[in-house]
Amino acid sequence: MAIYTKKGDRGETGLFNGKRLLKDSLLIEAIGAIDEANSAWGVVGSHTENGRTKELINKIQSDLFTIGSILAGAKLSFPFSKTKYLEKEIDKLEDALPVLANFILPGGSKPACFFHLARSTTRRAERRLVALLNPSAVPSTLLPFINRLSDFAFCLARKENFDSKVKEWIIEKKFY
Repeated sequence: MAIYTKKGDRGETGLFNGKRLLKDSLLIEAIGAIDEANSAWGVVGSHTENGRTKELINKIQSDLFTIGSILAGAKLSFPFSKTKYLEKEIDKLEDALPVLANFILPGGSKPACFFHLARSTTRRAERRLVALLNPSAVPSTLLPFINRLSDFAFCLARKENFDSKVKEWIIEKKFY
């Protein structure tokens, strides 16, 4: 079976229900942003040495794939318990890190840099979901998960730098 179908050659793509949309529609933009975030998480997964983190990333990628499928009309559910799980993981990471009282620049070790990239692409996906916000387009459990996922990426970046003894670049300037 060929990877190409030629059905998208005129700028349209199909959903699970058979409906076709222009590739620049808000819904397809949101699905694409989720796909970009999934790819960024895949990159970071290939650059971290922590086995547990790799397992978590694999679960996250599966969750992002499910979210993209839901947005495309698949009859799947996404439980709020997944967001609660991320919150517990974030709390564990924050307990293990120095308290942060300033903004930091994204960077540091290679894995931390990729976690920051995953964070920012996940934030873009969140913005695309917000653009769709209406009860029929976005199940209520998706946006909190994506919001928490970017926070999780931030904490993982900090943890990678902390474990690698790489200094975080703090912004000293006061913005108020």
